[in-house]
Amino acid sequence: MNPATALATVLADELVRCGVTDVVLAPGSRSAPLALAVHAESRLRLHVRIDERSASFLALGLAKRSERPVAVICTSGTAAANFHPAVIEASESGVPLLVLTADRPAELRGTGANQTIDQVKLYGSAVRWYAEIGVPEDRPGQVAYWRSLAGRAYQRALGPTDPGPVHLNVAFREPLIPDGDTTWCESLDGDAGGAWIRARVAPPASALHIPPTRRGVLVVGDGAPGVRRYVAAAGMAGWPVLSEPNGGGRYGDHAVSAYHFLLSDPEFARAHRPDVVVTLGRPGLSRPLMSWLRRADEHIVVASDLTRWPDPTRSATQVAQAVEIPIAAGDDSWLRSWREADHVARDAIDGVLASAGLTEPRLARDLAGLLPNGSLLFCGSSTPIRELDQTMRPRRGLRLMANRGASGIDGLVSTAMGAALAHNGPTYALIGDLTLLHDQNGLVLGPREPRPDLCLVVVNNDGGGIFSLLPQAALEGPFERVFGTPHGVDLGYVAAASGVPHTLVEDIDDLPRAIKGDGLRMVEVRTDRAENAAVHIAMRDAVREAMRARGETA
Repeated sequence: MNPATALATVLADELVRCGVTDVVLAPGSRSAPLALAVHAESRLRLHVRIDERSASFLALGLAKRSERPVAVICTSGTAAANFHPAVIEASESGVPLLVLTADRPAELRGTGANQTIDQVKLYGSAVRWYAEIGVPEDRPGQVAYWRSLAGRAYQRALGPTDPGPVHLNVAFREPLIPDGDTTWCESLDGDAGGAWIRARVAPPASALHIPPTRRGVLVVGDGAPGVRRYVAAAGMAGWPVLSEPNGGGRYGDHAVSAYHFLLSDPEFARAHRPDVVVTLGRPGLSRPLMSWLRRADEHIVVASDLTRWPDPTRSATQVAQAVEIPIAAGDDSWLRSWREADHVARDAIDGVLASAGLTEPRLARDLAGLLPNGSLLFCGSSTPIRELDQTMRPRRGLRLMANRGASGIDGLVSTAMGAALAHNGPTYALIGDLTLLHDQNGLVLGPREPRPDLCLVVVNNDGGGIFSLLPQAALEGPFERVFGTPHGVDLGYVAAASGVPHTLVEDIDDLPRAIKGDGLRMVEVRTDRAENAAVHIAMRDAVREAMRARGETA
């Protein structure tokens, strides 16, 4: 057996022993040993994509939804560079990825050899761990080395406190394909007990105990740990819960869903300054919320890894791996005030949306309310997730995901595909037209590839809608060309080019029928950027007017 085949066979087997079930592959020559090994491994579900960027984001979606490491493989050269955006997103959002890049041997590096670049620590600080496997050799001790590396890579990607991407750079010399010989200088088998190594997980640190108070608030952002436990504790303590849609805590009687508009009202924000705020995950969708956090007397950030904690407002007074929220005695006027204000704001928002017709906020609100229990909704990182944050009512039975680590729009179609393939139930994605166009290759599926049950709901406002809500919109001269970026693409033809069924929705009442079905399909909803900006202003003004009227009549 040639060394390249031996190494690839052992790596595939050890990754399966560790717990890997899915591998994503982009085709190439130098990665042939790995490609053949994972193709022959019946215990793996293989996904093949022609575009490395699409492949890596597909792996990201699979790992994000399944919450376990997924391997992604490519050949040498710029193929490996195309993994970099997904590696960054995985790093920032704590998603376990095993990145295996094939490489040329040392004697070909720096010589101008074809398809050879410097891949050593290619992803810099974006990976949790890097290893240069080295060219395999036919000598005793190699199998233990390879299995140990694979096991260490799996455990480091998984965490336990700081999951993220791991990079294995695998150098191969030719021959790259099996030579028909099955002999090797030692057994290729692993130990009978399973994976080669098992990392011992340290017991969790003792929790930080907070003094009892009724004037507390739980804030839940992206990637939050232990959400259900903390939401239950906040409920018993009489705290309101301000959860971003992708935080997973927007449900139950204590959920305040209109906090973006409430906290943009200076009078409400001043009157509702808490004694303590506990933050889970990384919030970042609402500027009023972020400004309000800076004014909290006590701001406790819960982070599983005490070397990497989110605190973009620089307002954290304590950081802990766990927090105990005690039950506080006293009246419920604090929570009642938040809930009553939320009902007033919610009615004002719904009133604006009812009269505005087919708009992006209305689409987001209605879609989130329509989806059946057990569904997954993947959200675009720019406007769609913000529309949901501002309009989605509290509900159970719906899981929301978004790539909010680096918050880019790249690779989102592929990420949604991966999430759908890992989700046990129907999956929907709410994304923008530029996001779709940025990852058109994500729609390309070979005839033998696993196909997701995924409905892509695409908001087509012919450009970058988020900029119409930002100060750049006031720059009338250059705005449309350099920020609005109209494209004029007929998305029906984009869908047709990939064989994806396409439906155009022109009336919001047609949405329930349009999203029905199964398999991969696209629903296009056309909106106007200027009208959308006007609706956002109208919602803000309506909430403020309703709050003033509430104050006058209270």
